[in-house]
Amino acid sequence: MKTHDTGGQQKGYRRIIPSMTALLQFEAVARLSSFTLAAKELGVTQAAVSKQIKALEENVGAQLFHRLHRSIDLTYEGQALFAVISESLQKIATVFDDLNQQGGRKEITLGATASFSQFQIMPRLQALREAVPDLKLRLATQMFTGDLRTQETDLVVRYGNGQWADGEAILLFDEALFPVCSPAWLARNPAPRTLEELAAASLLEADSTSEGWMNWQGWFKALGLRTQKLQFSLRCNLHANAVHAALHGHGIGLGWGRVVEHLLGTGELVRLQPFVVRPAEAYYVVIPDGRSASAEDWAVIRWLQDRAPLND
Repeated sequence: MKTHDTGGQQKGYRRIIPSMTALLQFEAVARLSSFTLAAKELGVTQAAVSKQIKALEENVGAQLFHRLHRSIDLTYEGQALFAVISESLQKIATVFDDLNQQGGRKEITLGATASFSQFQIMPRLQALREAVPDLKLRLATQMFTGDLRTQETDLVVRYGNGQWADGEAILLFDEALFPVCSPAWLARNPAPRTLEELAAASLLEADSTSEGWMNWQGWFKALGLRTQKLQFSLRCNLHANAVHAALHGHGIGLGWGRVVEHLLGTGELVRLQPFVVRPAEAYYVVIPDGRSASAEDWAVIRWLQDRAPLND
């Protein structure tokens, strides 16, 4: 069996990092740009903080702060050290927070649009609870895409090209867009047979959002039909409201297949064939920068990915 020489020689990280206290105090000073504020936050004297920073500078062999008349600034070396320490401490704090919550179980905050939450997540929650019985889930409804670095979310569902600077994007599934209506509406009205007949029908519109969702005008254009100004029977600023309007028989809505697939399965909505647009964009789940996905997070991601292919 391999033995370790412990005779007087310091081993591991302790040899390279002599004082974790100094690192914690350095992080506070760098973050607050003040020795005084850092001392107050840490509950020590300003002199004690100054002493730790001076010892740290001597240890690394470089000046970490420019000490100006009424302020301090990080040097190049200080900036490099602060970037690594702040990220590492955030990850450590996240793990401690996870472990401290209900025996290691944390509440996962999942961000999604209202349509996705209502029509894609809610109908399938029981399957998630069966897969992860002790999961604590919080849904955060988002109308528009925001910078994840300023939000308190663990996972966010986004629609787009998967290229975002504020997190790691993991592909969930593709999308298809087609007209849908209720059986009651179809019983009162003839089914459109051409794009021209569809454009003249009672359409339900939902405003486009920064998520990149297509509206009726863009949908017709993608199929090669240049329409004049469409006459909508109802316009909504949320796609979820347009779906509810279609459910109540008020007209034809533009169905986002992944959003309405449950309603098609129950027969509450009917897909009008053969019209369909398959966009290049898809759905992704994004893990925000600075966050590490837990086992529960990955369980939610796998549950979100568990979808059958969309049929033409």
